[in-house]
Amino acid sequence: MENFKKAAILTIGDELMIGQIVDTNSTWIAAFLDQLGWKVSRKLGVPDSIEEIIEGMNICLDAADLLIMTGGLGPTNDDLTVDALCQFFNCEKVWHEDTWQRFIEILKRFGREPTEEHKQQCYQPETAEILSNNHGSAPGTLFRREDKIIISLPGVPNEMKYILEHKAAPLLPKGNIIEHRIIRTAGEGETILAHKIEDIEASLPVDIKLAYLPNFSQVTLRLSAYGENKKDALDQFEQQIIDRLGQLVYGTGNCTLSQSIGEMLAKRGESLGTAESCTGGYIAHLITSVPGSSNYYLGSVIPYAYELKTSLLSISTEMLMEYGAVSQEVITKMAEGVKEKLDVTWSIATSGIAGPGGATPHKPVGTIWIACSGPGGTKSRLLKLTRDRKSNIEYTAIAALVMLRNMILEEN
Repeated sequence: MENFKKAAILTIGDELMIGQIVDTNSTWIAAFLDQLGWKVSRKLGVPDSIEEIIEGMNICLDAADLLIMTGGLGPTNDDLTVDALCQFFNCEKVWHEDTWQRFIEILKRFGREPTEEHKQQCYQPETAEILSNNHGSAPGTLFRREDKIIISLPGVPNEMKYILEHKAAPLLPKGNIIEHRIIRTAGEGETILAHKIEDIEASLPVDIKLAYLPNFSQVTLRLSAYGENKKDALDQFEQQIIDRLGQLVYGTGNCTLSQSIGEMLAKRGESLGTAESCTGGYIAHLITSVPGSSNYYLGSVIPYAYELKTSLLSISTEMLMEYGAVSQEVITKMAEGVKEKLDVTWSIATSGIAGPGGATPHKPVGTIWIACSGPGGTKSRLLKLTRDRKSNIEYTAIAALVMLRNMILEEN
C-alpha cells in the first residue's frame, strides 16, 4: 500500500468553517477518487483567506501527488481562490474569452445583461488548463507542477461533480487497483458481529482489510483489497461472512434497509402502512425513496395531535388520558389501528418524545415506543435514546424498520 497513488482534498469557505453548511463535497470526491484508484491521504478545510488557502495547499501537497480543491471561485469579494492560485504558481490572471461567452449565454436565458462583477470570473491563472463548466459559470482549472497535479473546482456540488467526472478525471494518471465488497447488516452491534466472524477476520491476508461501520441499528462491513488479482479472494471472504451472519445480512453494495424490506414485501405480495407521531413521516420518506415502493406501500397517517389519534386510529380518549400517547398501550393500538384503517398486511407505528422539549418526570426526552403489527400479531419496543431531536428521529425510524424486517423473517 505504500506505493499507492495519494490524493488530498482541500475545501475552501468561511461557511464550512463555522458550520453554516455541511461539507458534502469532500465525501463525494473521496468516494469518486477511490473508484479511480487514488487513496485519499489528507482532507483539509480552510477559510476564505489567501494565506490560509496557500498554507492548506502546501500541507496537502506534502502528503499527496494529486490535490482537489473546491470553493472560492465565485464573483464576490470573499472568493479568493483564483488569487491564491496565482500567488502559489507565481503567475498573472488573464482574460478567458470562452468563459465570458458562456456567461453571456447563461444570462441571456434569464433575460439579463452581464455586469462588471461577472467579468471578474473570466480572469483565470495564465498557467492553468481550463476545465469548462457546462453546468454553471465558473470554470475549473488544472495545474501541473513537476509530478504533482492540482485541480481547482467550484464549490457548488453539481458543478463540482460534473467538472471532476467529465473534464478532470480523463486527464488524471491511472490509479491503483482498489476493490471493495460491502455487506449490510441490521439487528446486532459490531461487537457481536466481530465475535461471530472472528476466525474469518483472522484468516484475511495482509492486503485485505475488514472495517466495521456502525450507524443506527445497522452495521456495514467493508472488505477492501489493494493490488491486482484480488477479486476471487474478496468474493470468497464476502461469501463466508454472508453465510456466517445469515439473516443478519439484509443486502450488499448500495442496498438500503428500506429497499431490502421492499423486495421482501413485493416478493410475498404483501403491503405496508405506517402511523408516525414522533417521526413525522420520516419512515414514509425512507420507504418511498425506493423506486417501485408504490407496489407495496399504501401510505401513512401522521396523528401528531391527540384528536387525530382518536379520529383517525380509533384510540379512545380514556386510553390516551390513562396511559398517555407515549405508552405501550397506545403504540400497540396505533399499529393495529392503521393496519385496519389502510387494510395492509403490515404496519409500523411510532410515538415518543424526540426532544428537546416535551419531557415529563416519568418520560424524559428520548422515551419512544415503536410497534409493528402483522399476520402473526403485534410487537412493541421501548427505546430510551439520548441523542438530539434529528438523531432520535432517525434512530427510531431505522429501529422500526429493523423490527418489521425481523417480524417478516419470522413469518417465513
